[in-house]
Amino acid sequence: MNTTLDFDKAGGLVPAVAQDADTGEVLMLAWMNREAFEETVRTGRAVYFSRSRNKLWRKGEESGHVQEVKGIFVDCDADTVLLKVTQLGGAACHEGYKSCFFRQLDGDELKVIAERIFDPKAVYKK
Repeated sequence: MNTTLDFDKAGGLVPAVAQDADTGEVLMLAWMNREAFEETVRTGRAVYFSRSRNKLWRKGEESGHVQEVKGIFVDCDADTVLLKVTQLGGAACHEGYKSCFFRQLDGDELKVIAERIFDPKAVYKK
């Protein structure tokens, strides 16, 4: 696939923001390499690159909480991807929240501002 994404700028990876296609809520930030991007385009399901595991991460492969891609957008510098998605299972965050941005800075303290949708200990058998 001939894309105009600049994977070389950040060492083979581009940041990928997942946003709820209906509400606009930012669900998460992850990374994509060329292979993850191409599989996402081909399958219509979000695929990322896990830096900690050094391999492709097919969102929902363990939890079942996959992201169906409704739109793919590339920023002006061609080095960031925005995925508008439908989050199946209700939670994008591995800690069981709808969004990974479930804490808000309040003064000098981070406060949880969302409700947990699932118990990660029950979902991830490690």
